[in-house]
Amino acid sequence: MADSVTVRAPAKVNLALAVGRVDPASGDARHPICSWMVRVSLFDDLTLTRLPGGSLSRYAIMWAEDAVHRPEIDWPIRKDLAVRAHLLLQEATGRDLPVQMKIEKRIPLGAGLGGGSSDAASMLLACHALFDLNLTLDRLHDLAGRIGSDVPFFLRHPSAVVEGFGERISSAAQPDDLHLALCMPDLACATGEVYRLFDGYAPDRGVFEQAAQRVQAMAAAGRVRSDAPFNDLARAAFELQPDLARLAADLADLSERPVHVTGSGSSLFVVCESALEAEMLAQAATDRLAAPVLPVGLEAAGQPGRL
Repeated sequence: MADSVTVRAPAKVNLALAVGRVDPASGDARHPICSWMVRVSLFDDLTLTRLPGGSLSRYAIMWAEDAVHRPEIDWPIRKDLAVRAHLLLQEATGRDLPVQMKIEKRIPLGAGLGGGSSDAASMLLACHALFDLNLTLDRLHDLAGRIGSDVPFFLRHPSAVVEGFGERISSAAQPDDLHLALCMPDLACATGEVYRLFDGYAPDRGVFEQAAQRVQAMAAAGRVRSDAPFNDLARAAFELQPDLARLAADLADLSERPVHVTGSGSSLFVVCESALEAEMLAQAATDRLAAPVLPVGLEAAGQPGRL
């Protein structure tokens, strides 16, 4: 059994996101969703080292040297989703699992790219392998769902349609030749605030179900046209961050293509025809706009640490 393991925690992009209104009669304050998510080639690195029995676990989170943003990491360590995943795994197994954790982050905060959720899923997988815990996949998914709604997706699905409150996940074929120019402005969209604004014009059940059918059809088609992605939270994200709306308009003018929001923002993306086009657009946009833009594709096959 290895003493140390390093896994990549990839970002995700919502190629389509339909969101429904809260049902007051249910007593559940969450919004139902239907989203086609894919993992992409932007990632954090998580290194986990097993410590001798009786040791206290140690956690370190830092920015990678090539991170596009490097704000202060000032949140309480026990509120970090990866640390919460480790503590939950100890509780669920009834075992002390002493580790030294190091996360080198590249995925920006508050960007709609799922960085914290991906880190948490990677912690579950790395710890599971390091201590040979032999938990079932269903048990890991249950634990992942207790940490956050996006965490189960990151356990094993490079491409999936996610429904309900994030608990219903159906694997989907990866889209053919997906190349994106991913814009990551230094703007954070607080998810709760985006949903609060969205509640002002949330669609009725019938409209949501039609949008969910669009998501399913996109995923079944297997290829993404530049104008196909949509996101029901985009309007709210732009209302919350008017600078984001202006940046999206500038990027659309430069690229002469539609610009889309992932998650609850603030990251934007443009679907390109080729890797070369994505690279050229990323360079031109980074030079001319007040935000870094990177060319990204799908997560490479065979990455370590995925089920």
